[in-house]
Amino acid sequence: MQTPWGEMAVRDAHVHFFSHRFFTLLTGGRDVTAVAAQLEWDAPPAEPELLAGRWVAELDRHGVTSAAIIASMPGDEESVARAIAQFPERLHGQFLLNPLAPDAAARLQSAFAAGLHTVCLFPAMHRYSVADERLEPLWALASGRNVFVHCGVLSVGVRKKLGLPSPFDMRFSNPLDLHNVALRHADIRFVIPHFGAGFFREALMLADLCPNVFLDTSSSNNWTNYATGAPDLEAVFRQTLDVIGPRRLLFGTDSSFFPRGWVQSVFAKQTTILAHIGISRDDAAAILGDTLLSLQR
Repeated sequence: MQTPWGEMAVRDAHVHFFSHRFFTLLTGGRDVTAVAAQLEWDAPPAEPELLAGRWVAELDRHGVTSAAIIASMPGDEESVARAIAQFPERLHGQFLLNPLAPDAAARLQSAFAAGLHTVCLFPAMHRYSVADERLEPLWALASGRNVFVHCGVLSVGVRKKLGLPSPFDMRFSNPLDLHNVALRHADIRFVIPHFGAGFFREALMLADLCPNVFLDTSSSNNWTNYATGAPDLEAVFRQTLDVIGPRRLLFGTDSSFFPRGWVQSVFAKQTTILAHIGISRDDAAAILGDTLLSLQR
């Protein structure tokens, strides 16, 4: 893709794969076509391979090399597994897990066996602390893998639009809850999305203390509205680069549905900021995809 530093590979670390089964699980079995019409979105095809093909065509349209796609409801791992099997060089699999569910260990092992490389935890959504000792079996099974941990503000737009309850508990949203876990499990790479989504200071503290913690840049990052002094995104990038450098920062868009598709405006805004800061081509390449590629090996 063409960037301010010239042509380079761009790999998106954060794309939600809103499959047909995702909507079935989210709504408790409502008709997917009717749900999509209510949202004014395109209804995803029943076959995840077809949705995967649409995403690859969308990546091609924008010149994006690859994307990490997330099964965004527990139980939708198969959709993403089938998608990445269809396009193994273009799509890489991640999956949402409730680690306190009775079948969590089996789901984790099955998803890893199917080629998904990152387990995604949403502690506020499922109402647990990542410091809870009941998660110890999860850390053992995730040894040598990637674990994405959503912290900070959690607002799921599709739930709001459909009038679905969101009984989240932000008491479990602090990145510092992960500190002891990350220290004890140094072989796990932990990824905190959205710069901590409102817990920016805490996310930086965690990443500074734990070299196995990475941050992703995804979404509009409107959480800056809550921060003291309301820092702009350029200030966020500058401080992040000062604290942890460019090689633990992953570019992402938080793209999710069609017809919107890949959110090019996020890429344009963030690369403009990084170019204005004056980072080198090598550092830009690390943020825009090289580090993500290293985590997928």
